[in-house]
Amino acid sequence: MNVSRKDIDQNNAVVTISVVKEDYADKVDKALRDYRKKANMPGFRPGKVPLGLIKKMYGNAVKAEEINNVISESLVKYIEDNDLAILGQPLPSEKEQPEIDFDTQDEFEFSFDIGLAPEFEVTLDGKDKVTYYEIEVTDEMIDNQIKSYTSRFGKYEQVDVVEEKDMVKGLVVELENGAAKEGGISAEDAVLTPAYIKDEEQKALFVGKKKGDKVVFNPAKAYENETEISSFLKVDKEAVKDLTSDFEVEIQGITRYIESEVNQELYDKVFGEGNVTSNEEFRAKIVEGIKVNLTSDSEYKFNIDARDMFVAKFKDLTFPEAFLKRWLLVNNKEMTAEKVDEDYPKMIEDLIWHLVKDKIAKDNEVKIEYPDVVEYAKKVARAQFAQYGMVGLGEDIIENYANDLLKQEETMRNFIDRAAEEKVLAIIRKKVKLDKKSISIEDFNKLFEPVEA
Repeated sequence: MNVSRKDIDQNNAVVTISVVKEDYADKVDKALRDYRKKANMPGFRPGKVPLGLIKKMYGNAVKAEEINNVISESLVKYIEDNDLAILGQPLPSEKEQPEIDFDTQDEFEFSFDIGLAPEFEVTLDGKDKVTYYEIEVTDEMIDNQIKSYTSRFGKYEQVDVVEEKDMVKGLVVELENGAAKEGGISAEDAVLTPAYIKDEEQKALFVGKKKGDKVVFNPAKAYENETEISSFLKVDKEAVKDLTSDFEVEIQGITRYIESEVNQELYDKVFGEGNVTSNEEFRAKIVEGIKVNLTSDSEYKFNIDARDMFVAKFKDLTFPEAFLKRWLLVNNKEMTAEKVDEDYPKMIEDLIWHLVKDKIAKDNEVKIEYPDVVEYAKKVARAQFAQYGMVGLGEDIIENYANDLLKQEETMRNFIDRAAEEKVLAIIRKKVKLDKKSISIEDFNKLFEPVEA
């Protein structure tokens, strides 16, 4: 077997593999004998079909398969042995592949087009500058977080007088001429909340009423649609389709959600028993949590800006455009040539960033081990809990949730890639010049708004 390479230009080459009979004959013979052992053919006992008949029937197909295996293994080995930085995967050569006839040939040549990544170096010497936005923590942020905690850790209580946000439970009876309608709709333990009544006059009928009071109101006026009315009266939508009657509600219970007070009980629920013992410590802990989230936002923006900086820096790199577009079409059956042309500039930006990260990782001997992936999963877990205001959770809760995430194979692969990227970005943050700027959360969010043309 002989493998040769012809460079077309700095980004394109053709690898040709020459195969003679000795390279594949033994493999073909073994495959046919293995097939003979399993062959089940009328007129012959299992495993006793003549080898000649097997060769006649399946010889060329097996020959083609084994030659393809030899070619594939040889191509991969050549690329690895020569440390070729290829893009995509090799494709059968459009111009240099001769005709192949497995029926008549014993010697073959297979040619493959390959796309080569451009050669360049990434030097992190502190000369490159990237803006790093430090988001200000405000009293409003702290107060909003405290409000979130007091709301979440509140409790329901029975009260005597109805307020707008209370839940009112009672017996509901349809009226006709001011009295209970014979055969009319009635519902026990019906529940309504005045705040959800759209009509202000109907809403006002309940506010200020007491347990035991009777209120006459009109559901058709109170609610906007039949779904809400049927749910309240516990009947099918068809039953309320043309409903216009007044109803009497006898108030039997009033439930109010009382937000938690800011006290030791709340401190313990949020941050664990005894970890916070004063309002000052409580606010300081909240600031810590807010800063963690804001730092993640700052790093996210930095990562975008660092990527854009490197893409712009290496925008003049050359790529095997025709090869890459062909590779995209071959590997994406639903892709069209027009769509490839449209997406190509963005693809090249992504490719430049991918190559930059690979070079930084290689130059700095970045390695990803399982503990790194676990730590990334725990970071994701904390971020997901924090979205719901759940901070300061025990490490065992975070770790169990992270382990559940890692049970999904696709998630595991994604976390490996993200953990590697995080290490590379951490190296970039240390080695580029950070242009630190203090910024309000409002102005920071504006940075992500689309720029008007």
